[in-house]
Amino acid sequence: MEPIDPEALAAQAVEMHAAKCNCAQCVACTLAPLVGADEDTCFRAAEALGAGLGGLTETCGALTGGALILGLANSSGIAERTSKAATYHLVRQLVTAFREKNGSTLCPELKGTTTTHLLCTCNDCIRDAAYLTACILREQESARS
Repeated sequence: MEPIDPEALAAQAVEMHAAKCNCAQCVACTLAPLVGADEDTCFRAAEALGAGLGGLTETCGALTGGALILGLANSSGIAERTSKAATYHLVRQLVTAFREKNGSTLCPELKGTTTTHLLCTCNDCIRDAAYLTACILREQESARS
């Protein structure tokens, strides 16, 4: 497998946004091949996560798309059910890094719709979530090698 290039993947995820994909879909679909997931399945699953969870302006869609990918990468599956704590740890890493970089994880705060102070554009959120998720995946891959 080719080495994971977080910067190239982040740029690819932003390109998807211009093609009318929501923020969660941009991140999940771009990173799907890294976790052996089907892009169409990720597109469908992430559709409900856009605009802060179904348009409710809650947690940033790009961030939830990254969490979806980390779950696919790390889960031991329904038969074993032993990976939840480890997966939560990875997602906490992602959320913490995203919050430190952008000042929030909430869609309206990031967009400045509740404060009139823009913290991060959607494209920047997509770029950051894809980049940070890819970095975590690269770390996991290195740890397994």
